[in-house]
Amino acid sequence: MGQVMIITGGGRGIGAATARLAAARGYSIVVNYRRDGAAAQELVAELVAAGGQAQAIAADVSVERDVERLFAETDASLGRVDVLVNNAGIVDVMSRLSDMGQARLQRMFAVNVIGSMLCAREAVRRMSTRSGGSGGCIVNVSSAAARLGSPGSYVDYAASKGAIDTFTLGLAQEVAAEGIRVNAVRPGIIETDIHADSGDRSRPSKMAHVVPIQRPGDPEEVARAILWLAGPEASYCTGSLLDVAGGR
Repeated sequence: MGQVMIITGGGRGIGAATARLAAARGYSIVVNYRRDGAAAQELVAELVAAGGQAQAIAADVSVERDVERLFAETDASLGRVDVLVNNAGIVDVMSRLSDMGQARLQRMFAVNVIGSMLCAREAVRRMSTRSGGSGGCIVNVSSAAARLGSPGSYVDYAASKGAIDTFTLGLAQEVAAEGIRVNAVRPGIIETDIHADSGDRSRPSKMAHVVPIQRPGDPEEVARAILWLAGPEASYCTGSLLDVAGGR
């Protein structure tokens, strides 16, 4: 395909699974990371060894100048982005709202919401036919938590993903006539390392009983949905929120 895909938070979990699948389909991949450079570089080496084109770029998506540099470096090395996967996101230890501090709330929204909006802004500036671009796709990684609320564990994370849903709907309509499609996937309980950040690495297996399919999902199952939304098979889909949550 020869298209360029930027995956934020791409060094592990859903991001890494998306990078592997996209590279296998011919995309040139930018694996963005904030702190785990070793994992990102290892993934890039794997993709290159398999015959793909990939590079890792460090950037904190909540910092505007980092986001601008991420896209500028991509422009210089691989060309203008065709697909942006807004995957970077954080969760914190499980807690009730009454025990959350302002610093936690600000960081949650800075990364999960503002970071996604800044990255989308830079992508739109390059993709939009209004600015000489040839169109493109943005896929936001939301969460089933946006529908469920995550009471007693992380309502702040759920609220941030609810904002991503609304952002997806609004931006999709804003840029639809400019050749850009904007959609989101909403993963449910997926086997990734993010659960360790919430203080319970075994949460996916513990919560399997509440999922109608009776198991947690794999990152690859979410990656396949992301690649479908990014590809020509979904050419008439924009503003879509695709649940990948085992029926929950």
